[in-house]
Amino acid sequence: MNIFINISSLYQDESWHPLDAVSIDFRKLDGCCCYCDPVAESAIRAALSPYSPSGLHWIDTGDYHYISKIWMEKIDEPFVLALFDNHSDDQPGAFGDLLSCGSWVRVARESLPMMQADYLNKAGIPGNLPVYISIDLDVMPPEFARTDWSQGNMSLDELLSALGRIAGGHRIIGADICGGLTIAKGATAADLAVNVRTRKILDEWFAHLT
Repeated sequence: MNIFINISSLYQDESWHPLDAVSIDFRKLDGCCCYCDPVAESAIRAALSPYSPSGLHWIDTGDYHYISKIWMEKIDEPFVLALFDNHSDDQPGAFGDLLSCGSWVRVARESLPMMQADYLNKAGIPGNLPVYISIDLDVMPPEFARTDWSQGNMSLDELLSALGRIAGGHRIIGADICGGLTIAKGATAADLAVNVRTRKILDEWFAHLT
């Protein structure tokens, strides 16, 4: 099942919604931007509780990438994480145990017994364990994505090729995609158009996968 999570104004600014996706609205949720306090984390976990980790999950901007960890909590078999991101997201938390967009991989590695390994921006995933894929659009340069985080240089074709190699050798449990730029953070019409174009391509790719 495809899940579409609204937290910021991102998708409204883009006037984009994937077809046949279930929408979950967190736009009135406090304590969840970049750092997720316990009340917000509990609310997010409760809202996602009816859904399995399978399918494609759109999780707003990179400020909320930590939601990937909440999705992976649901996986009940050994798996590996394939992360495509310009940042490792495995830094120590700056505010104690608060889950954050910069620490969620480290937290997942330390707290999820089913997660056997994590790989950053790699197409060649060793072994034959199933894979959960997480993508931040900031892994790509501005030609393919516009975000408010520093961006990498992986082209969209390179990303799709890497995803294809992973899917060719592993069962994909599920996937999520975050990243983008809101008007409140300076997005222009051109920025929004670039991101929508890339979203549509990724959405179609994962639709064919399933």
